[in-house]
Amino acid sequence: MAGKKQAAAASKVKIQYYRSAIGFTEKQKLIVKGLGFTKLNAVREVVDTPAIRGMVAKVSHLVRIVD
Repeated sequence: MAGKKQAAAASKVKIQYYRSAIGFTEKQKLIVKGLGFTKLNAVREVVDTPAIRGMVAKVSHLVRIVD
């Protein structure tokens, strides 16, 4: 079991906030904030989990996977 947890924790993905959320719904703005973005063109490295992938899918027009 510990091997699976370590492998999942080591798996990371880089995402970039490249398009403004102005003019989009409040829910989408909250998703961007939940991903940890505060400024445009910011790049964050987050753990690759199904929850994060789902958040990225919801705002795929605002963020992109860099790596």
